[in-house]
Amino acid sequence: MSSLDKIAVMEKLWDDLCRDPDSIPSPKWHKEVLEAREKEINEGEAKFTTFDRAKERIRNQIK
Repeated sequence: MSSLDKIAVMEKLWDDLCRDPDSIPSPKWHKEVLEAREKEINEGEAKFTTFDRAKERIRNQIK
């Protein structure tokens, strides 16, 4: 199977999974991370960045 074929299959699987998002349980740690981030925002401790800066930082990390 070529890389393009594999990507096409993954896209079809993703589309199928997206049809019923409630069937995929969210891990407990997701809720914990979201609650911690919300707490930081409410307490004025959250730090934000632009989308472009975030993309740049991620690209630098994966080099």
